[in-house]
Amino acid sequence: METSKTDSLLILHNALIVTMDTESRVFRNGAIAIENDTIKAIGQSSDILNQFSPLAHQIIDLRGQFLLPGFINTHVHTSQQLARGIADDVDLITWLHDRIWPYESNMTEEDSYISTLLCGIELIHSGVTCFAEAGGQHVSGMARAVELLGLRACLTQSTMDAGEGLPPSWGIRTTEECIQLQKELYQKHNDKADGRIKIWLGIRQIMNSTNRLLLETRDTAKELKTGIHMHVAEIPYENQLVVNTRKVDHGTVTYLERIDFLQSNLVAAHTVWVNENEIGFLARAGVKVSHCPAAAMRMLGFAPIKEMLDGGVCVSLGTDGAPSNNRMSIVDDMYLASLINKGREVYAKGTTDPTALPAETILKMVTINGAETVLWDHEIGSLEVGKKADMIVVNPFSWPMVPVHDCISSLVYCMRTENIVSVMCNGRWIMKDQKVVNVDEGEVISMAMRASKELLGRAGIQIPTRMKML
Repeated sequence: METSKTDSLLILHNALIVTMDTESRVFRNGAIAIENDTIKAIGQSSDILNQFSPLAHQIIDLRGQFLLPGFINTHVHTSQQLARGIADDVDLITWLHDRIWPYESNMTEEDSYISTLLCGIELIHSGVTCFAEAGGQHVSGMARAVELLGLRACLTQSTMDAGEGLPPSWGIRTTEECIQLQKELYQKHNDKADGRIKIWLGIRQIMNSTNRLLLETRDTAKELKTGIHMHVAEIPYENQLVVNTRKVDHGTVTYLERIDFLQSNLVAAHTVWVNENEIGFLARAGVKVSHCPAAAMRMLGFAPIKEMLDGGVCVSLGTDGAPSNNRMSIVDDMYLASLINKGREVYAKGTTDPTALPAETILKMVTINGAETVLWDHEIGSLEVGKKADMIVVNPFSWPMVPVHDCISSLVYCMRTENIVSVMCNGRWIMKDQKVVNVDEGEVISMAMRASKELLGRAGIQIPTRMKML
């Protein structure tokens, strides 16, 4: 480590750098120069050191570790983290009506803040530098946590103006109230925290949305130049309800295409129950799909991800929330996404295809595809000059990854969360040597345990005992 003339230039060198740029460049002995929050140069260590070392305030030798873009989790419910384990092994409607909505309707802003802190710690440990909130409660609490943790995020309010099963304490907001609340959140929080926070509009799902809410959300998002996050075509019941009530021949995607809701700023989460025509609708409109393999296997089914990718749909990866996955590790979902989509070929076509969703495709899904999904690909998703310094350091020299014959395969099929040692977002370390920098992890865990117990008590949620407790 050396010091010299300025206090704003950092060099990381002697690293295997996976850029994820348009040329898919990998530098075996690479270096990167970072000025403030931006990548200033990237290349071979000798070249970068010769040019920039006299100007650097700090030079760090990564000793052959991997350096790659920060991962982007495009579907996560941060305010559900305190509900981990409260809805295991139940169907989706029971999950939603009897567990999640009572939980969410009893949340306070402080609960949402603590929940997002806890979720954020797990995201950081798995190499996530940016996430898309899927729709939750008390966005102001989320924003407070994101700013403190140092993460980048697209935050979304859970928005509903119709439907059955909502807790009486919630009531149903009018369409005007739904739109106005989101506009106020946009004015309050968008572009805050050094530009790391974006406010998106949310549609929880079509079963809880009037036509007017859908259309006004579409138009408001266009006016604000922001995105929309929506759960789409999750279960057959949803599609059948749309067929019955909105008079289309298939389901949610067909209906959204009919009303011109499908736009390039829409993130369609899950999108499991779609047919070939609907994949075409998604591709032509530029809709982004967030594939959540763990949640899909738990409650939803096999999404036709290979067909979407082959059809030109931008597909990224998400973990979903803790009550539907339990693990907020995008690393686990990378591994799972490749395996289940290979296995689906047997289920769907009666033949094996080991080439389905290869490692390089999975890595794109959590980097540059993720950045495109959250409408931030001009600044993040790859390591390139002029982009933000969002990156992770991976130590491959431990039993999960040794030996490394192919670095891309090893990152997808071998890497564990514990291999991720340091995380940088916006040019600042938010985890160093596997320790989150900006919060006391033990203190957050203690806060979360207290808050969760009190919240479940207020909600009247009791988890059935599975075995005889002594």
